[in-house]
Amino acid sequence: MNIWWRSLISAFLGIWIVIAPRQAISEEVPVIAAASNLQHALTEIARIFKDQTGKDVKLTFGSSGNFVRQIKEGAPFEILFSADESFIFDIADDGLTADRGEIYAIGRIVIIAPHSSPVKVDSSLEGLKAALANGDITRFSIANPEHAPYGRRAEEALKHAGLWESLKDKLVLGENISQAAQFAMSGSSQGGIIAYSLALAPEIGKHGNFALIPEDWHSPLRQRMVLMKTAGATATAFFAFMRSPAARVIMDRYGFLLPSEAS
Repeated sequence: MNIWWRSLISAFLGIWIVIAPRQAISEEVPVIAAASNLQHALTEIARIFKDQTGKDVKLTFGSSGNFVRQIKEGAPFEILFSADESFIFDIADDGLTADRGEIYAIGRIVIIAPHSSPVKVDSSLEGLKAALANGDITRFSIANPEHAPYGRRAEEALKHAGLWESLKDKLVLGENISQAAQFAMSGSSQGGIIAYSLALAPEIGKHGNFALIPEDWHSPLRQRMVLMKTAGATATAFFAFMRSPAARVIMDRYGFLLPSEAS
């Protein structure tokens, strides 16, 4: 290879080395894992974040337990919004996070039933108890308690009300709380226990009735968020944006409170 060709190739490689990393940085779109009960609230927040910063984030919704398993297997998430802080502590103890994160919300659960359901919804679950006694319940939905925090709290609430044994063989388990909400409001189900935030979403709440379940019937849903050690600038900015007044207005509208605001 003559000197002229070597010079041309070297110049080309020099340009690529300078330009390529800048393109990669400018096109960075972090993947964010979030509990399904955040589906509506976080989608709105991401939209406002883009309006204000010009930056995109990719939101993936599912169960907190499944996300933790995926993170341990190397999934490239840059933030985890968990529905239960214990999952955050799990991956923090494994050295996968920047720190131990912070609480972004206290969650609540509700009983919900379609308008056509024989279940009369109320906070004490007396209507559910009556429907069970009358043989009106064939299917009732909660998220899978094995890996979904809202499913675990639903189980705790049903046990507190003395209804777990009567209901457990009739349960339809959602892979996450969003799927449980879909099952609960389907024509083949008489209702379910889902996240308050999902019941407040018009596309779900308008199809049925719901009532808050007393928060002392189950363990607190202390929802925590954390940055992964691999988090980049956009993910870090989005994490900080969650503390902004604009984000808090949306979180409040979907029934999420901070510990200082909760009763």
